Amino acid sequence: MKNRVPEELLTSPVFLIKRLGMKAKEESQGAYADAGIHPYHYAILATLAEGERETQGAIADALDYDRGQLVGLLDEMEEAGLVERRRDTEDRRRQIVVTTPAGRKMLIKARAVAKQLDDDFLASLTAEQRKQLQKMLLALAVEHVPNCQVTGLALVAE
Repeated sequence: MKNRVPEELLTSPVFLIKRLGMKAKEESQGAYADAGIHPYHYAILATLAEGERETQGAIADALDYDRGQLVGLLDEMEEAGLVERRRDTEDRRRQIVVTTPAGRKMLIKARAVAKQLDDDFLASLTAEQRKQLQKMLLALAVEHVPNCQVTGLALVAE
């Protein structure tokens, strides 16, 4: 079969992670678009839901987003009524970002899309295999991805 991926590449975990990442991104973009959600907006809402990073700078740092890019995303979200920005009373240079009731509803919807994506993408794995995969991916993320730190919540999948 000429269109088959060479076996040499299939023996590389990094190659497989890259290809799976591309496929997951492709599938997730469509699913989020169909639901009327932008994946970056979901990430921002999820960050705000933790309640610890409400300044624009802290959100950008947590998600490793360019600060200018974040401002544009927050502009979109504010226009859609998902968040509000307010001047920090302790430091007027900072903007505090607060999720609105519409933003909280969107987060619930986004979480449902994310869960469905996980369920669909990982359907060929058993529950135990999913737990093992989550644990291994988290270990790699802690090692290689800035700002990925293990918390009690991250270990719920164990």
